[in-house]
Order: sequence, then structure tokens, then C-alpha cells
Amino acid sequence: MSERVDLTPAAADLLRRLVPAHGPVMFHQSGGCCDGSAPMCYPAGEFKVGERDVHLGDLTVDGIEDVPVWMSGPQFEYWKHTHLTIDVVPGRGSGFSLEAPEGVRFLIRSRLFSDEESARLNG
Repeated sequence: MSERVDLTPAAADLLRRLVPAHGPVMFHQSGGCCDGSAPMCYPAGEFKVGERDVHLGDLTVDGIEDVPVWMSGPQFEYWKHTHLTIDVVPGRGSGFSLEAPEGVRFLIRSRLFSDEESARLNG
């Protein structure tokens, strides 16, 4: 698992259901409003990552390829002091994210890094 990002067992289970239908996947977290502030799950390679985007790490999920997680650079500046956990909850999210037809949506849960974690990761 990445030191910056993790996922819950429920999110891992959903990814294992999505990958057979869509192939390898990736997450991108933008800084937009509404659904733009939720982690979006896309088929790997279908979302063009920008040069300012930050690679938070790769999620290891048994049974599927590692899942890269990206965040927009400006959003990262706000969140760089937090550990992010991708979770899944009932409800409809964005129509662009792969889980939308499943009646669930991915969301981010966060906690502040300890002083030691922050020093190690943010210099």
C-alpha cells in the first residue's frame, strides 16, 4: 500500500467487480466542486493525467493489477498533510466514474499525518 493513500475492504471488493468488466483501472481526484471533489475511477489510460497531477501511489488489491491514484496538483497542496482512504458508500455519484451504475460511489476519508509522517513525506 502507498503511504499516502489506502482503501477499505469494501472499496477493494468493488474494484474486483469492476475490473473484469472494464479492465485495469485508475483513480483521479480533482479539486472541482460537487462530484469533482470525489475520487473518480476510470479505465486505466482513459483519463489523461496532466503534468501538474501528483501520483499519490498505487493501491494493491488481491486479484487485480495495482491501481494508480492521482490527484490534481492544486488539490494536492490542500491535502498533502493527510492520509487518504478510498471507501465506497451507497448512493449515486458521478456518471463518469465506473461505479456509478452500481448504485454506490467512491469517497475519500482522511486523517492528518502525524508530525513524523508529514516530515518524512513532505520534507
